[in-house]
Amino acid sequence: MTNETWGLVREELIKRVGRTNYATWIEPLKLSHLRNGVARFEVPTSFFGDWVNRNFADHIRAQLNTAGAQVERVEFTVSDRPAAPAPAAAAAPAPATKAKPARSADAEDMPGAPLDARFTFDSFVVGKPNELAHAAARRVAEGGPVTFNPLFLYGGVGLGKTHLMHAIAHELQARQPHLRVLYLSAEQFMYRFVQALRERQIMDFKELFRSVDVLMVDDVQFIAGKDSTQEEFFHTFNALVDQNKQIVISADRAPGEIKDLEDRIKSRLQCGLVVDLHPTDYELRLGILQQKVELYRSQYKGLAISDGVLEFLAHRITTNVRVLEGALTRLFAFASLVGREITLELAQDCLADILRASDRKLTIEEIQRKVAEHYNIRLSDMIGPKRVRTIARPRQIAMYLAKQLTPRSLPEIGRRFGGRDHTTIMHGVRKIEELMATDSQLNDDLQMLRRLLQG
Repeated sequence: MTNETWGLVREELIKRVGRTNYATWIEPLKLSHLRNGVARFEVPTSFFGDWVNRNFADHIRAQLNTAGAQVERVEFTVSDRPAAPAPAAAAAPAPATKAKPARSADAEDMPGAPLDARFTFDSFVVGKPNELAHAAARRVAEGGPVTFNPLFLYGGVGLGKTHLMHAIAHELQARQPHLRVLYLSAEQFMYRFVQALRERQIMDFKELFRSVDVLMVDDVQFIAGKDSTQEEFFHTFNALVDQNKQIVISADRAPGEIKDLEDRIKSRLQCGLVVDLHPTDYELRLGILQQKVELYRSQYKGLAISDGVLEFLAHRITTNVRVLEGALTRLFAFASLVGREITLELAQDCLADILRASDRKLTIEEIQRKVAEHYNIRLSDMIGPKRVRTIARPRQIAMYLAKQLTPRSLPEIGRRFGGRDHTTIMHGVRKIEELMATDSQLNDDLQMLRRLLQG
């Protein structure tokens, strides 16, 4: 196969993996040789080769075979030639070499995780549960003076944390392409740190991470309990803050609630703006579906969708946005294949398994979080030892709702409330039942909380 053919294959890969992924991961590849069913490519670093092998090798092999190359295996070897720098929003700059104090475009770089072209601010549907997180992300993406550092986004699976982080990187790339922006997961940070230790390149690692303008670390809870990685993360964090460089962090829970995360790191993470992405409400889910339908109308031309279908899905599928979008994708694909209008009956038949799995299963943690938000107390106080009335009463309300709205036993509920005895839970439940007979405000609060939790 000639390099000309490889050029045609590369053009096809742009369509398959997106322009950002292509520019970061495919364009730097150099075809070394193709023989005996093996296509060998030169890559700038071993990390680069490992990442491409895990994420894009199948795409490359498939397109080579489509071009008639008959490839059974794709291999990657580290090139002796200097590597070209990757785009700013998807990769960090090269660390300076000892021979050149200034950062060199010829130095070896270690690119960050690929950005998803779909995850932009334009495709992010804003509603009450995520409006503060969206506004904060927008402010960071403007690239002006750092006003809060770090920006810490947290929430459950499929609520939009990663979407917002990718959107920030895309926006910074468009507005200020000269900025050095590094986005990666906490697991990748740990992997690179361990690799640097093994290859005795720890100073290069330090210089790489401390030379960026914006550091974005996804799912930071994964470094909890990893002592050496936490130590390096802490020093990297401090170095960037001291230089007034922006840091954006995400996790599945608030800093203070991440088990086995060092206290000094929790303290640092809480110094900036900590924003919770709440579970989606009905209006936000409906908005997301309506946006998706507009995209699908051009893909599935002439396919009709009956009134009430989107409302039905928004009401029934409450787990997370990924499940919701996946259900709509399946529904449109199925209706297109069988040549039928998307009706409520078709949706119920096609999505029976998703609808069964998505039947509302309320958790004690959700109840605690919602009650804490309603009474403006910290979740840590909700399950902690404090007995002042402003905390004890909301705690008892949460105990009562946990007993009423979940199938959990009193000992199970007690364990979720800081390891309390089941008799304490029983007392709290009875106290709320007694107050309900005379306290109209309490009754109103309970009705509102029930609607929020079961809606």
